[in-house]
Amino acid sequence: MKKAAIENMVTEMLGSILLKYNYELVDVEYIKEGPHFYLRVFIDKQGGVTIDDCQKVSEELSTLLDEKDPIEDNYFLEVSSPGLDRPLKSNMDLEKSIGKDIEISLYKQINGKKKYIGKLADFNDNIILIVDEKEEEMQINREIISKVNLAIKF
Repeated sequence: MKKAAIENMVTEMLGSILLKYNYELVDVEYIKEGPHFYLRVFIDKQGGVTIDDCQKVSEELSTLLDEKDPIEDNYFLEVSSPGLDRPLKSNMDLEKSIGKDIEISLYKQINGKKKYIGKLADFNDNIILIVDEKEEEMQINREIISKVNLAIKF
């Protein structure tokens, strides 16, 4: 089974578990690092995720995965919080983050840079609009964006 198919299948399996506890699915990754495969599930909830929350999801998902046994490789299952610099993958994530500082990584440079940080002002299907520290607006075409995360400012 291919990476995308595994991630989609696990996302579907998580539906009832997340609904039961009122958790939000942030991301599912099936990735090979060195000789090992990892199935990583990132969850969130209002007020933040605890270790107990992660354990509940891990145990219930593990039971479902053991029953169906859809993944041929041996892998490690990891369930965790997305962290302070959580990825913003969907339009819903972006909507919740309007007015917050975000970090945008690009596939190709604009003005000699591949990373931009600013307050998320607006977005649509084609662009993300940020306002930098100098209060200058910048529109970035979503086609050249490799990832968007909440920015951590110290």
